[in-house]
Amino acid sequence: MHTHDWQKSTYSPDGSNCVYIAASPDGTVHLRESDDPDISLTTTPDRLHALIRTLKATPR
Repeated sequence: MHTHDWQKSTYSPDGSNCVYIAASPDGTVHLRESDDPDISLTTTPDRLHALIRTLKATPR
C-alpha cells in the first residue's frame, strides 16, 4: 500500500479540524480530515478545482 505525503491546509488553524491533501504518482488527489484520518476521498485535480471554484462562488 502506498503511503501518502500528507500536507495540512494552510487554512487549518490548529491541530483539530484540519484538512489534509496528498498527490499520488498517478495524478489523483487524496483528501482527509484530522477527525477521521483513516477515511480519505480520492479525486482528480480537475474535479477538485471545480469543487473549490463552486464553493468559492457559493454565498455564505
